[in-house]
Amino acid sequence: MTDIIITKNANHIVRVECSGHTGYGEQGEDIVCAALSSIVQTALLGLLTVAKIKVSFDRNDEEGKLTFSLPQDLNQQKRHDASVILDTMLCGISDLYEGFSDFINLEVI
Repeated sequence: MTDIIITKNANHIVRVECSGHTGYGEQGEDIVCAALSSIVQTALLGLLTVAKIKVSFDRNDEEGKLTFSLPQDLNQQKRHDASVILDTMLCGISDLYEGFSDFINLEVI
């Protein structure tokens, strides 16, 4: 089971925690885990390279863990850019969750 915790502040996503393997398939062949990883990692890359936001992140491939947080001092434009990227990420995760809720635990707080 993959646990995803999305933390919001003032209706904006400020932190993402993704950990564990879904168990849908064998490691290296698990399409649900691969899809989740792609969605979350692409969002992080978008924040870092497209929006140029200095995101704090921690990644551990062995444990299947990726956590990242936005800085608190974002200006209005950067906050908007981050929201577009992260809200899109949440749409993708939510859609995947609808089809594979036995393998994904999604919590938005």
